[in-house]
Amino acid sequence: MKIWIDGYEANVPQRLGSSQVAFELLRNLEKIDHKNEYTILLPTPPLEDLPKERPGWKYQLLTIKRFKTLIAIPYALYTAKEKPDVFLSPTHYGPLFSPVKRVITIFDLAFLHFPGMFKLRDLLQLKLWTWICVKKAKHIVTISDFSKQDITAQYGVDGDYITVAYPGYDSSVFKPVKDRKEIEQIKQKYKITGSYIIYIGTIQPRKNLVRLIEAFSRASSSLSPLAQLKLVIVGKTTGLGREGWMFEETLNAPRKYGVEDKVIFTGFAPTEDLPYLLAGSQAFILPSLWEGFGITALEAMACAAPVIVSSVSSLPEIVGDAGVMVDPYSIEDITQGITAIIKDDKLRQKKIQLGLRRVKKFSWESCARETLEALERVAGAKR
Repeated sequence: MKIWIDGYEANVPQRLGSSQVAFELLRNLEKIDHKNEYTILLPTPPLEDLPKERPGWKYQLLTIKRFKTLIAIPYALYTAKEKPDVFLSPTHYGPLFSPVKRVITIFDLAFLHFPGMFKLRDLLQLKLWTWICVKKAKHIVTISDFSKQDITAQYGVDGDYITVAYPGYDSSVFKPVKDRKEIEQIKQKYKITGSYIIYIGTIQPRKNLVRLIEAFSRASSSLSPLAQLKLVIVGKTTGLGREGWMFEETLNAPRKYGVEDKVIFTGFAPTEDLPYLLAGSQAFILPSLWEGFGITALEAMACAAPVIVSSVSSLPEIVGDAGVMVDPYSIEDITQGITAIIKDDKLRQKKIQLGLRRVKKFSWESCARETLEALERVAGAKR
């Protein structure tokens, strides 16, 4: 079977969210499958950490560099002498036109539920292109049962045409860190002193960081033994130097709530630093209003950090009883979640142990196998 894959998002130096999933999917498909033939489409040469070419695994540079889904990929598919049996887009958008069967990945439909949290141009594009891609795809891969149910409800897609392939985490990187000296060195790199809780992810409205900062300010003032507790926000820089989008309110919130000296925005942090930042924290917190999965919560549990997560969307499904659940719309509930995990060491240790067991259910290899099975079913099915 010949499989072509859109490798655009995997071939970027700073990976988070969809680009992380795309990269790990390629890495693990190359590892587990030497039977099928893969062609990975890229606009530029593959980065060093992508799998090396071998018989059955090659990269093809697109002759057209712009308008990926509208022109570049369709042109490559239509002009190919030997057409693939199936095309996979491990990103939100598939090629608009295609002479072969298409499988697309949809992570979540947050834009339908929180339209005011997206720039108008992005919102219109997401709505239009997602609708078109869903209608044209032979199959959809998503990352949680929650997202599967949402796709079914929003677009009327039969559940048999949707595969859930849970993301994983890199267990060689994300694991408990015992070396306090190394942890302190990484903390110094980001000018972090003392105890702290940590958020890792993009700075954008649906991550609910303004409410988090207000709740942190309340918790900090109520924790007299830990009045110096910090909140560390590791925010991904996306696009051309932008920290997420619609981020001004988040960046102004520490001053508004009187904790500007206790909230640290680190900007982007490389993957190799994250286990140390997580291991040095008192807790990881993800109070998001909507998550298709929440990989950072998984990585935090793997590093023996107790997690505080929202009680909505996919997070209860992923974290289970290993997390402290909070209502993301309630400042008081978020405050209580922070206070509980900081003040109650027995609770903290219990959640750490539950988290270490919980993460064993997830792996990138399983994600790749589930995706491969979906591709093989689509390729073998009648048009």
